[in-house]
Amino acid sequence: MINSPTGTTVFDIDGTLCFDGRTIDSRILTAIGTCEASGHHLVFASARPVRDLLPVLDGAFSSATLIGGNGSLVSVGGQVRARAAFTPSELGSLLREVERYDARYLADGPWDYAYTGPVDHPILGRVDQGGLARRLTLTELPEVVKFLVVGASDMTALAEAIRALGLTVNHHLDEAIIDIAPGTTTKWQALSSLGLDDYNAFGNDINDLDLLRHARKAVRVGSHPSLDGVAHVSVAAEPQAVAAEIALLARESLAAPHAATQPVLTESV
Repeated sequence: MINSPTGTTVFDIDGTLCFDGRTIDSRILTAIGTCEASGHHLVFASARPVRDLLPVLDGAFSSATLIGGNGSLVSVGGQVRARAAFTPSELGSLLREVERYDARYLADGPWDYAYTGPVDHPILGRVDQGGLARRLTLTELPEVVKFLVVGASDMTALAEAIRALGLTVNHHLDEAIIDIAPGTTTKWQALSSLGLDDYNAFGNDINDLDLLRHARKAVRVGSHPSLDGVAHVSVAAEPQAVAAEIALLARESLAAPHAATQPVLTESV
């Protein structure tokens, strides 16, 4: 378990800190650094696998905890493990629906990946930017922790069919992708499994809903309507506004009567 300090802050990546799919603005990085210096333990929680978080962070915040695959992967102290994966039964049912709707996909294992989509799909710009993994066939992956549909004959019908299987489904209409995780896996569940129940959170999309709902301070970046009822604060989806809100959180911590302490990083199974 990670003992929760006073100042744990959780950041989604894409659309929250990263607006080009590849980098984080220097103003945001500086503000996060100030937040860490004020005593906050940092957590980066993303739909990306941990492999694809590392190039975006570019070596910064090496003591941070990483949550990838919308909660199916965690990295504590640099050790990556799968905390949730599709069972053979789940994967078999999912693949039957994939075949039924002639779907193309990106499937992630704990580190490597399989891809059957078009070579010009925008998602490939965010996959293995650091050249850290291998592209394999689906059957070569030791387990599948995340499944992203990038095209199908009927995306809406496919999303509903997969949801009926009891899997976690986020249908991103603006990007025309379906993001699927095993069972009811979410970023918030992964955070809870690490003992981090008292935290602040920044997010921008439907897959941040539970994360923001349970946060002490929930900051929505942008205006996604699914977060209307849970966000305490909303800021514009641009670097200066996000950096200012992170810096404000750091100042609030320093002004608080209690001092934040660094957490003890011991993970529960």
